[in-house]
Amino acid sequence: MKNIIKSILLSVVVLGMSSCTEEKLLDLKPINNISDADAFTTPAYIAAYMNGVYNAAGIGQYNAASNSPNGGRGYVWGAAFIEQGETRGEDVVNMATFYQLTYTATYDPTTANNVYYWVDGYRLINRCNLMIEGATSAVANKVITQAVADDYIGQAKFLRAITHFEILTNFARPYNFTAGATHPGIPYREVGVNTVAEINSELLKPRNTVAEVYTKVLADLTDAEKLISSNGFAGGRVVAKATKSAAIAFKTRVYLQKRDWANVIAEGIKLNGLYALTTDPYGPFVLASNLTNTESIFSIQHSSTSNPGVNASLASVLKNRALVCISPILWRDPQWLADDKRREDGKFIYTAAGIKYTNKYTDVVNQSDAAPVIRYAEVVLNMAEAQARLSNLPTALTLLNSVRNRSLASPTTQAYTAASFPTDATMVAAILKERRIEFLQEGRRWSDIHRLQGDPIAAVAIDGIPAKVANATPTVTAFVLGNSYVITTPVAAVPGTDYKFLWPIPQTEINTNPNVAQNTGWN
Repeated sequence: MKNIIKSILLSVVVLGMSSCTEEKLLDLKPINNISDADAFTTPAYIAAYMNGVYNAAGIGQYNAASNSPNGGRGYVWGAAFIEQGETRGEDVVNMATFYQLTYTATYDPTTANNVYYWVDGYRLINRCNLMIEGATSAVANKVITQAVADDYIGQAKFLRAITHFEILTNFARPYNFTAGATHPGIPYREVGVNTVAEINSELLKPRNTVAEVYTKVLADLTDAEKLISSNGFAGGRVVAKATKSAAIAFKTRVYLQKRDWANVIAEGIKLNGLYALTTDPYGPFVLASNLTNTESIFSIQHSSTSNPGVNASLASVLKNRALVCISPILWRDPQWLADDKRREDGKFIYTAAGIKYTNKYTDVVNQSDAAPVIRYAEVVLNMAEAQARLSNLPTALTLLNSVRNRSLASPTTQAYTAASFPTDATMVAAILKERRIEFLQEGRRWSDIHRLQGDPIAAVAIDGIPAKVANATPTVTAFVLGNSYVITTPVAAVPGTDYKFLWPIPQTEINTNPNVAQNTGWN
């Protein structure tokens, strides 16, 4: 079994192994310590394994020495996608060294925050694959019924799909970079690896093209929609586990990034009547109901005993330690009205020493805030943009206003009208600005920057990574609206042609698999 350590497969499972036992390969702590030989022998063990998969999604491991239940940094879906997705963009300011390399695009193939995004992402994918294979064998062994297995398989396929997609968005160029998206994507892994033979057979898998990854992601999400038993409401709200609705919602995100506007709308319509925007825009973030409100579709649940810890949990990093604040670039944007409810101090906003922070995550004691992966407001704005791109401006306006109006002090006088945006371009620009305001500190900024590269609408196209204010605590006057403060952006923009636009494939991966080519420029 020592060959397992020597043959580390893409850092998927075995990076971080301190032993070569099968138990360590599964490593389901803190959910259980079941070996893979037993994991699928009883319904209870199978349920525990699925819980272990979700636990891996919400916490990750971060480094090989960490055996603590909360030893991870929230990779990928616990907190890291929010913190990394925001600090890659310009709408927040990183004020410490914690995410400085991400914020300033000074990372390299050994940078921990990038490396463990990949490592823990593929470790989670491997758990999903083992879950799919184990549930299938459990049916053959008459341990569970096919219906029960299908539900588990659907949940695993959902997590496998969204994790591949998240990795893709950071390590590969956007879909429209080449005709037919034939440029390098990432390896799409569909085999559970927990034996030497499987490691040897999977070791040399190359990168799929971006088009191939999109095809596989959408296939997995469609399977998840078919196989998962719950639509999000059967027997009560289901938010912390994958549902049919979550798969549908995520497809609107994938199709949006693919620029397949018709399918964004077709998928979004499926959720009509199932979800509703909360009347209060803060509704999805109220701690007592962030998993039970009408808007949240899929979130990662945390508790006092299961969270990414002080180095990564959302309330810790964004409030208690206050490492990342709102950028004056967005705070002073005139399209974000001064009396917008999303500026309300003590509710949406937390102010300390005059600096403005998000207050979406508040549990600094137990660190139990859920990480919102996707909520209905995103589905609505995805559909709004798709309608605008297809020149259906009245429908796009209705959808845009449905999200924005609930935050206005006076919707009667402040709501957008048909005259506000007479062209497709102006409507799309308004929707994109609304996304920046509505999803501030929810990890959505990078995916929008990524997909808007080379956009045919010049007014909304982005070239590379936008310039940012300094990696430091901004001056208090930057947050006083109406004064003469002038925004400067000493963190220079990274052009879209620059190799630093993409994260480099981790060096551990390059060392292990000679068939995974490094992103151009990082060699």
